[in-house]
Amino acid sequence: MIVADVNLVAYLYLPGKYSARAEDVLIRDSAWAAPRLWRSEFRNILATYMRQQLLSLDQAKAINSQAEILIGDNEYDVQAAVVLALAKESGCSAYDCEYIALAEHLDVKLISADAKLCKAFPGRAVALAQA
Repeated sequence: MIVADVNLVAYLYLPGKYSARAEDVLIRDSAWAAPRLWRSEFRNILATYMRQQLLSLDQAKAINSQAEILIGDNEYDVQAAVVLALAKESGCSAYDCEYIALAEHLDVKLISADAKLCKAFPGRAVALAQA
């Protein structure tokens, strides 16, 4: 199992720089976990694609459904105190620290396209480019 940040999920379903890498990660480990926050972040990405007329509403809804199936029952709540402590320690956003908090809770790696997050938590976060 891995913790997948929202960018990893997006690269899996939307063409981008790291889409092939995201597919490779899925092949190596198909058990992806995420904090519940991922849903809102992913919907925001899909909304951006719709505003840019890169996806229709029906396409966005279908992709969202596929992503929800992928994450499945591996969605977790994280403790606010842990997230805030990680954000204070690292200077990263609370949003990003939710993924780190979950990875620490599950004692697994976070695969992320966020260079700042990977630099702040080198023992826990692995850059998608190197995954």
